[in-house]
Amino acid sequence: MTMTGQCLCGAVSYTINGEPKMSGVCHCKNCQRQSGSAYSVLFGVTNDQIDIKGDLTTYEDTSESGNLVERHFCGKCGSPVLTTLPTQPGFTFVKAGTLDDTTVLAPQMHFWTKSAQKWVTIEPDMPQIEGNPG
Repeated sequence: MTMTGQCLCGAVSYTINGEPKMSGVCHCKNCQRQSGSAYSVLFGVTNDQIDIKGDLTTYEDTSESGNLVERHFCGKCGSPVLTTLPTQPGFTFVKAGTLDDTTVLAPQMHFWTKSAQKWVTIEPDMPQIEGNPG
């Protein structure tokens, strides 16, 4: 499987080879703020699966659990593209909305549900975690 994606203006693009290792919906307050929405849909790949073209700007954030979160975005259009966590070296989380074809992805879980907006409905049979996934 090969997936491609880009930021809004196209200055940053990527190609991913192979299946994602995970996919999910993050409801933490910082993802809400970064996305300007109720949550952030993302998927995880190993660093050797992704080839990035273009320059990303990084904002260092602190998660609700106190860990460092590196949020990478296009410095030209501001689109959030990737997230990396020093606590998970070798792994990159890609913002699913940047995919060229989003039909190839379906979230497997919801996490940080304790911060979820009260008006967001989560399917009851979907795994839900109040904080960080294990």
